[in-house]
Amino acid sequence: MRLRSQYDREIFRLALPALGALAAEPLYLLVDTAIVGHLGRSQLAALGIAAAILGGVFAIFNFLQYGTTAQVARAGGAGEDETARRLGAQAVWLSLAFGVGVAALVAALAEPLVALMGGEGQAADYAVTYLRIAAIGLPAAFLALGGQGYLRGISDLRTPLQIIVAGNAVNVVLEVLFVYGFGWGIAGSAWGTAIAQLLMGAGFVVVILRSLSPAEARPQPALARRVFSLGKWIFLRTAALMSSFVLAGAVATRFGDASIGAHQVAFQLWIFLALTLDSIAIAGQIIVGRELGGGRRDDAYAAGERMIWLSVALGAAFALTMLALAGVLPRVFTGDAAVLDEAALLWPLFALMQPLNGAVFALDGILIGAGDGPFLAGSMVAAFFACAAVLFASLAGDWGIRGVWAALVVLILVRLTMMTARFRRGRWLVTGWA
Repeated sequence: MRLRSQYDREIFRLALPALGALAAEPLYLLVDTAIVGHLGRSQLAALGIAAAILGGVFAIFNFLQYGTTAQVARAGGAGEDETARRLGAQAVWLSLAFGVGVAALVAALAEPLVALMGGEGQAADYAVTYLRIAAIGLPAAFLALGGQGYLRGISDLRTPLQIIVAGNAVNVVLEVLFVYGFGWGIAGSAWGTAIAQLLMGAGFVVVILRSLSPAEARPQPALARRVFSLGKWIFLRTAALMSSFVLAGAVATRFGDASIGAHQVAFQLWIFLALTLDSIAIAGQIIVGRELGGGRRDDAYAAGERMIWLSVALGAAFALTMLALAGVLPRVFTGDAAVLDEAALLWPLFALMQPLNGAVFALDGILIGAGDGPFLAGSMVAAFFACAAVLFASLAGDWGIRGVWAALVVLILVRLTMMTARFRRGRWLVTGWA
C-alpha cells in the first residue's frame, strides 16, 4: 500500500463527519441507558428489550439511507443535478411511507414483540409502554434515514452531523426533565426520544425542501422505484447479516451464561470498531457512485482500491490493539471469572478478524456505491448459510464459544472471497446514469 494517494484527502473529508454521525447512535443509547438505569432493574431490562427491537428495525431499513446515497451520487456524477434533487424528494416520501407503516406495526404488535424477546412481568409491561410511545417518533426517524442518504449523496456530511448532534442534545435535556423533573419514569425516556426524533426528522425535511422547487418535491413513482430498485437488495443483504448475528447469539446462549456473557462483550466491541470501518465504506458509496455516474471507471476502481487498503490498515491497527489489551478490556465489562475464561477463548478470533472486517466493509461500500445490489444480496445469503452450517456443527459438536466465533469468521471470509473476486473482475464498473 502506498503511503499517500490523491484520493486520501477526499476519503478522510467524507469519512470523518460520517464517523461522527455513526458514533452518535451508540452515544444516544448510552445516554438512555444511563438515565433509565437509575430507575431500577425492571426499567433497564425493558429498555434493553425495546432497544433490541428498534435497533433491528433500523438496521433492516437502512436501505433507505444507503440506496439513496448511491443513486444520488451517481446522478450527480453524471451531471443530472435536477434528477439528484428529485431523488432526494423521493427518498423523503419513501421514508415517510415506510416509517408510518412500521410505526403502526410496532405500536400494534408491541406485546407479542416483547414476548418474542423473552420479556416477562414488570419489565415486559415497561417495554411495551416504551415501544408504543417511541413509535410516535418512528416516521420522523425514518425521514432522518432518507434525509441522511440524500445529503451524503451530494457529499454534504456536515449537515446530517449537526442535526444529529443537536437532536441528541435535545434528547438528553428532555429525558432528564421528563424522567426526573416530571417523574414520568421510563415513559418519560420514551417521550424524550420520540420528541427528539420528531425534531431531527423535521430538520432534515426543512434542509432538503429548501433546496427543491415545488415541481422537484412532488412524488414521482418512476424515480421512487429507482431508489427502491437498489434498496430491496440492500434490505435482503441486511436481513441475512442480522440473521447471522441473531443465530450466533442463540447458539452462544445454549453454551451457558458465561458463554453468552463473553459473546456479548466481544460483540459489542465488534460493533464499536465496525462504526469506524463503516465510515470509510460510506465514503466509498459516495465517491464510487459519483465517479461511475461521470463515466470515470478507472478513477472509481483506483479510489475503491485505496479505500480497501486504508480500511485493512485500520483493521490491522484494531487487531494489534485488541491483542495487546486481551487481558484488560474484558475486565472493563465484567469481573466474573467464568465469563473472563470464555472471553479468553474467543479473543484471538475476535481480534484477528479485524483486518478482514476492514476489507469487507470497504468492499461493501464500494459495491453499494456501484449499485451492485443483486450480487450483494446473493453473496450475503451464501455467507449466511456457510455461517449457519458452522454454528449448527458447533452446537452438535459442543465446540463452545470458539465454535460460535469461528462461524462468524467464516461469515466474513465467505463475503471477503466473493466480493474480492467481484471487485477484481470489474463487472460492477457500470457507468452513466441511465
